[in-house]
Amino acid sequence: MIKMHQTMRWYGPNDTVKLRDIKQAGVTGIVTALHEIPVGDVWTTEAIKARQDLLKAEGMEWVVIESLPVHEDIKRKAGNYKTYIENYKTSIKNIAACGLKVITYNFMPILDWVRTHHAFENPDGTKALLFNKMAFVYFEVYLLKRPGAETDYTEEEKRDALAYGNTLTEEEKQILFDNVLLGLPGSKVNFTPEDILNLLEQYKAIDDNKLRTHLIEFLSEVTPVAQEYGVNLAIHPDDPPFSVLGLPRVVCTASDLKQIFDAVPIQANGLCYCTGSLGAHPNNNLLEIIDAFEDRIHFLHLRNVIRENENIFRESEHLYGSNPVEAIMEKLLLLMQKRDISLPMRPDHGFLHDMEAGIKQYAGYSLIGRLKGLAEMRGLELGLAYKMQQKA
Repeated sequence: MIKMHQTMRWYGPNDTVKLRDIKQAGVTGIVTALHEIPVGDVWTTEAIKARQDLLKAEGMEWVVIESLPVHEDIKRKAGNYKTYIENYKTSIKNIAACGLKVITYNFMPILDWVRTHHAFENPDGTKALLFNKMAFVYFEVYLLKRPGAETDYTEEEKRDALAYGNTLTEEEKQILFDNVLLGLPGSKVNFTPEDILNLLEQYKAIDDNKLRTHLIEFLSEVTPVAQEYGVNLAIHPDDPPFSVLGLPRVVCTASDLKQIFDAVPIQANGLCYCTGSLGAHPNNNLLEIIDAFEDRIHFLHLRNVIRENENIFRESEHLYGSNPVEAIMEKLLLLMQKRDISLPMRPDHGFLHDMEAGIKQYAGYSLIGRLKGLAEMRGLELGLAYKMQQKA
């Protein structure tokens, strides 16, 4: 029975989570990136090998790149986008020369994943990530005051958002502001209001159709290079899987994925199957997505969410939430046997436990919560694998 290749995300030498801590949990596979290299610059073989050597010295292996970021000029098809596409191709070749096989990336404009709450308190006192639409409407209409934001919402939504905002202290308003504008993975530096408004202005004429066209044109350029050099690209779904700040979104649903994969029908043009991001959309059937794109799945993010209502979803325990995690795991195990491949998997967005409170770290990426999720996924995988072997 082929098992998943268990990994853990690590944000590099500045991460407060140490490689030794990860190794002591029985994990030697690392998912990381060269966060120190400016977006759009070439990843040299020297820089890649230096990070590999650092990991090897700790008895670890770099398994998946997350992420090789796509420059905003490429997403907008503006400025120096042609240069950045060529740089991306060069980075792919250098990555392949170092023996790495999977590159995760996303095509979300400006912001990466967005949450309104980074420390929602669960009944047991642990802290979780949460998205509240009313909080977000309050943020962009009444705090950021994004031009045009008022027309994106109904009068009822704006009234509810204002009522929500009126319950917040000034400190809570600032926390909301900082949470939304966190920025990029691996960064603890928030965007300023001026930054975000200037960037939003650059996307004013770009809708979903245009952004999708830009993505497909980008993939048409870089995917053949990846295929030639034996590298798989794994696009991460949009998180949350709907528009924020009036920005276009094109990787939210099964229909979105089909358009992307049909347009560039090369196996290297693949998916990071994230049960959290895809599962936050109530219309996504996660089991059907596995069946529809089984040969395009190159990397797994296994976590869970609870969709409380149409306005709120939050990170839940990995085993308990709105997504049918047992059925998902069983289908993924069958997929690996069918493809004769061990897919890399990592847990994601664990709870913050009291033992780590006060430690500066990346939101959602404290160690204990993710290790709990990993242990649960390990146990579920082993149990289902045993059950499947008994049936065989």
